[in-house]
Amino acid sequence: MAEPRTPVREGNLEAPTRHAIDWQTADYYDESSVSKELERVFDICHGCRRCVSLCNAFPTLFDLVDESSTMEVDGVDKADYAKVVDQCYLCDLCYMTKCPYVPPHEWNVDFPHLMLRAKAVKFKTKGASFRDRFLTSTDLTGKLAGIPVVTESVNAVNRLKPARRVMEKVIGIHADAVLPPFASNPLKRRFKHQATTNAPLTPQPGASTTGKVLLFGTCYGHNQMPELGDDLAAIYRHNGLPVTLADDSRCCGMPKMELGDLDSVNTLKQHNLPRLAAYVDEGYDIVAPVPSCVLMFKQELRLMFPEDADVQKVAARIFDPFEYLIARHRDGLLNTDFKQSLGKIAYHPPCHLRVQNIGLKTRDVLQLIPETEVVAIERCAGHNGTYGVKVETHPMSMKIGGPVFNRVRELEPAHYASDCPIACKHIENGVGNGQASEHPLQLLRLAYGI
Repeated sequence: MAEPRTPVREGNLEAPTRHAIDWQTADYYDESSVSKELERVFDICHGCRRCVSLCNAFPTLFDLVDESSTMEVDGVDKADYAKVVDQCYLCDLCYMTKCPYVPPHEWNVDFPHLMLRAKAVKFKTKGASFRDRFLTSTDLTGKLAGIPVVTESVNAVNRLKPARRVMEKVIGIHADAVLPPFASNPLKRRFKHQATTNAPLTPQPGASTTGKVLLFGTCYGHNQMPELGDDLAAIYRHNGLPVTLADDSRCCGMPKMELGDLDSVNTLKQHNLPRLAAYVDEGYDIVAPVPSCVLMFKQELRLMFPEDADVQKVAARIFDPFEYLIARHRDGLLNTDFKQSLGKIAYHPPCHLRVQNIGLKTRDVLQLIPETEVVAIERCAGHNGTYGVKVETHPMSMKIGGPVFNRVRELEPAHYASDCPIACKHIENGVGNGQASEHPLQLLRLAYGI
């Protein structure tokens, strides 16, 4: 039996800080160094266990410890550390909502970024499967699916259960996981035909926004759900805001980051950031309708490239769509002439929105609509990027999302929605009562009657 560890101390009460990610140093990829840090942090987590209910990474760790010969971390085979890493999908909730030992606490625990480091080492030393590379290559799949014949073929295959069972065996994508259809008319193609006659606004003195919006459409918004961009543009233009599409954008890099492929993140950053920064210099605010993309620009790229001026510039001027609308409302600039009430809405704020520490701005906007009640369900829905579609993790993703599915059914709402369009479909799959999920932008447009 190992010696008793130092008793768990009181947690840090200061605001958490984040250290830069030293991903370009040799030590970052040193396997022995990573293993040593994993053992140190796992021992702290074992002594605390506060995050056991967040995801499957922590139960996996604690089971390994409890089933070891010593019932301590030193009894766990270091080769099994990878089992914990594979269950982390970088939601960041443990850091932002649970862990009492984050910096500036002297124990300096950053569990998500340690998992990222371990994923990066695995990718650097072992690479990744075809499936994982394919699922995270969103620009490539978007180009392929943008070809009409290919789009029709892919969507047809995704709807057929026999084909999905073959796909499960051959590729490793679970047959019951929701794969959203590709759009035959992607956002880049359809946005060009929308009216953009609104003249740029004269900035309001003292306003926190410029009133001049660049839409970062996101891979999902361009290729799977272009109506996200349509709804956002209609809502913003209804509020007198000119909207321009960043039509030369590529993936934000979050899928590749989840894989640990940081060199690809760097490649995408080198493409996107100079272009986005140039728009900021022209007075644009940037809005993206997928929380993970906003988080990538606001936080992760800032930590990967702390000295890059363009990264810092974009991070300061990118917004969640409803964060932006609430800022307009605070400045007395939001149109609140709603035409239709929405009744009861079951609203799921996704993890990558919650960890931005901006509050529930979507709820706050929707509650401005008369005769509308918004009930927030602040639990992980379980999809978590590619985690929810992989054959080995889809069942766990459904288990993690179970409390959200049950709560939606219990509320019997007129509408249920999530800011993450992928989570929307995952929740719909889990609820399974035939009622379609909706995106909050869709609901707001409905309330405006536009």
